[in-house]
Formats: sequence, structure tokens, C-alpha cells
Amino acid sequence: MVDFSVEICGIKFKSPIIAASGTFGFGKEMQQFYPLSRLGGISVKGLTLEPREGNNPPRIAETNMGMLNSVGLQNPGIKYFISELLPWLSEQNTVIIANIAGNTIEEYCQMAELLANTKVDMLEMNISCPNVKQGGVQFGTNPDAVYKITTEVKKYSKQPLMVKLSPNTADIKATAQAAEDGGADAISLINTITGMAINAYTKKPILGNIIGGLSGPAIKPIALRMVYEVSKIVKIPIIGMGGIYTGEDMAEFMIAGASAIMVGSANLSNPLACINIEEQFVKYLTDTNTEHASELTCSLII
Repeated sequence: MVDFSVEICGIKFKSPIIAASGTFGFGKEMQQFYPLSRLGGISVKGLTLEPREGNNPPRIAETNMGMLNSVGLQNPGIKYFISELLPWLSEQNTVIIANIAGNTIEEYCQMAELLANTKVDMLEMNISCPNVKQGGVQFGTNPDAVYKITTEVKKYSKQPLMVKLSPNTADIKATAQAAEDGGADAISLINTITGMAINAYTKKPILGNIIGGLSGPAIKPIALRMVYEVSKIVKIPIIGMGGIYTGEDMAEFMIAGASAIMVGSANLSNPLACINIEEQFVKYLTDTNTEHASELTCSLII
């Protein structure tokens, strides 16, 4: 039997497989397929201070080897999550990661404070949001902004703080270093890559918001490269994501430097994606005589 567990920021994950924020809802939608206890953890749908209806439809567009989404962080708001959804989720015997998003540093801090004394195990700070006080530029594109928001939110977070990095930046290594310097306990990457789709016959954009985030197998090579580069810069744990559909994909991310992985868009095409990946990954560990999953992290041979 292989040891499938990993420890990140002092938290024991029974499995290195975490359901990524956005495609897994709050878990209730998926429990009909398998118990959430099978997962190492779940990063819940992105939460904002107030409820959001999201962007105008269409919100999803298929692409070759992936998909574009422009959902716009539709969610019931953080207070509803805490009072109505978290009690059930905390009984599912899996690590709970609250993904938080905002348009100002103050909003992020307020959410971290609201979650401080709850049963949430870890925070994942999505910094791919527009900073309304800086002309709408994403927090995650500038190392100084990454450092500042991480430093401030860390003051209010009682749980380990994980910063979700945007790939839409000139230097992913610089933003990762800024997050670590600002006090981040872990890093997750990558978020979606900005893209768009056009209907050639109507000459109109397919997405209602025109621009969306590209995910799926098409971004895997970029995500792998960024995980590898960041692993050479920071000393804190990395959670890798971006086009993971198989157990071998998962192994590649861990070899590149990830301590665990998140499964995102694969859940939309196959509700059993996390379970299938787990089974394939366990077979990979057995076939390669790997006793502990953690042995793979940063094991790339150059």
C-alpha cells in the first residue's frame, strides 16, 4: 500500500487531490457521485463580501482542448456561506479551503476576518480580480500589489493563507516571491489565462463579457512551466493546477514542484474526474515503486 497523504502548512490531507474552486460548487452538487471524504480537500466556489449574480450570458465557450469561462464569480456571499453552507461542508471529512475574491484590499481583509473563527481550514486568496482603486488592474499582475495585499490579509487570517497566482503577468517568479515575502503560507497556480472567442458568421464575441479565462488541457504545458519556475524560487508549498485530467498529469505537476494538485475543468466534463485521477495516480505510484506520494515533489531529473 502506498502512502497517499500529504501535509501542507501543518494540515493533513488524506490525498493530494483537491477540487479546484469554480467547477465543484460547494460540494453538494457532487455528493451524488461519491462521498467528499474521498478528496484531500475542496476549494469552494469563489466567495465575495456581498452576493454576486455574475456576468451576462453566454458565460461558457468551448475551445480546442479547453474552455473559456466568464461566470463572474456568481456566489451567495460570504455570510450565507458561513451560516448556511459551511455547517454541512464541515461534516464531510475533507479539508475545507475558502476561496476569497474582492475588488479592494479592505474587502479581502474583511472576508479573512469573517472566516477567522470558522471551521474553514485554509484560505485561498484569488488575486486575479480587478483592483478598483488602481484603475481595474488585477492585483496579481504586479509584485508590489501582491506583496501589499498579502501582507494586509495575513494580519486578519487565522488559517494558513494560500495565494492563487495569475498567469497573466510578465514574471510569475516575481509575483510568487512577493507573495512569500508578504507572508503567504502556500501558493496555488495557475489561474486561467485570459482569452476570447468570436463567431465568424455573426462577427460577434461568443462570451457575453467578451473576454474570459481559458482552462483545460491546452494550458497544461504553461502551468507546468510556471510551477517548475516558482518551485525554484519559493520555499513554501505549491498547489499546482491547469489541465490536469489524468493520474500522469498529476504526477507531472508534483515532479515539477507541487505538493498537491487541484482539479478544475475536468470536473465539468466528467463528474468522476477526481476519483478517476486518484485511481490512475495510485496505479502510477505502484508501477513506479513509489511508497509515499510526497516523494514526487520536486523530483525532476535534469
